[in-house]
Amino acid sequence: PLERARGEVMSKSDHIFHNPNDFVLESGEKLSGFQLKYTTLGQLNKERNNVIWICHALTGSSDFTSWWDGAFREGSAFDPREFFIICANSLGGCYGSTGPLSLHPESGKPYYHSFPALTNRDVVQSFDLLRQHLGLEKVHTLIGGSLGGQQVLEWAILCPTVFRHVIPIACNAKHSSWGIAINEAQRMAIAADHTWKENDARAGSEGMKAARAMGMISFRTYTTYDQTQGEKTNEKLDDFRAASYQRYQGEKLSNRFNAFSYWLLTKAMDGHNVGRGKESIAKALSEIKASTLVISIDSDILFPGQEQKLLAENIPHSQWEVISSLHGHDGFLVEFDQFNQIVKKFLSTSKKEPSQLVEKI
Repeated sequence: PLERARGEVMSKSDHIFHNPNDFVLESGEKLSGFQLKYTTLGQLNKERNNVIWICHALTGSSDFTSWWDGAFREGSAFDPREFFIICANSLGGCYGSTGPLSLHPESGKPYYHSFPALTNRDVVQSFDLLRQHLGLEKVHTLIGGSLGGQQVLEWAILCPTVFRHVIPIACNAKHSSWGIAINEAQRMAIAADHTWKENDARAGSEGMKAARAMGMISFRTYTTYDQTQGEKTNEKLDDFRAASYQRYQGEKLSNRFNAFSYWLLTKAMDGHNVGRGKESIAKALSEIKASTLVISIDSDILFPGQEQKLLAENIPHSQWEVISSLHGHDGFLVEFDQFNQIVKKFLSTSKKEPSQLVEKI
């Protein structure tokens, strides 16, 4: 796949990585092999030192141009004319990687409820097998937000010498009780759907609509809703704009995602704790060797700034920047001008550009 990408600098292409071997999970359960769908954009240079690896958020896909295009276009901090950009759909997802709707190799039927529990460490272990398969000994920058940011931290701890830079955005070292409570409320909505116990691809879809509506409140802010969904008249008694917006968001997710993956990946988020099996969270973070840029969103109520401050205080060679936004947690997907400015400054001051790197990979 990398050889094909070299011929077309700006070409975007999708690929499938097959791992035929048993994959033992942190829980002790195993998958009898798995596949990852991944998307690439740009050209791998001859030194193979211009790789940007993205870890997507909860309901993201490997096609990062469909949900984070402003960070990976011409003139952006990660211009595909200069970098080779890759993103893999998370294990447990529903956009081409092995997940609950995949066929069990023994029964030939979808896993559905029998798919084993995953952790962020499982996910990044699968990503690292893909990295090794592609022969990428070094990665210029590892970046991700929210659930993807949690995975960035775990991977940077797992493979500290692989990454030159890491950029965890709007995430934390350990998922908060507040975040776990929000996710559990969403799963309760899914479980309340009478179809949830069925072995069917659409099981729990109505409950997931309600779950997504709950989640949207934590992704945004009071001010966001007031400005974007406020009423234009004083006369309404029903069918408010904010209400229809919540229904719209639920329908939108239900049309592109499934409740099994939603359940599984929110559980992975809840279980996130870089200190598990380590001396402490601080000790785990101290193992990161890459130059690190921690980014917060000033209006984020789901992953508030004190969580990123803790990261910056405990990761060596790190700095902390804050994006100002009215959009809450989702600000990192919206405020491209601020994002690109912060990242360009970080890359120019922390490390030389890829064309100037002396280390050969």
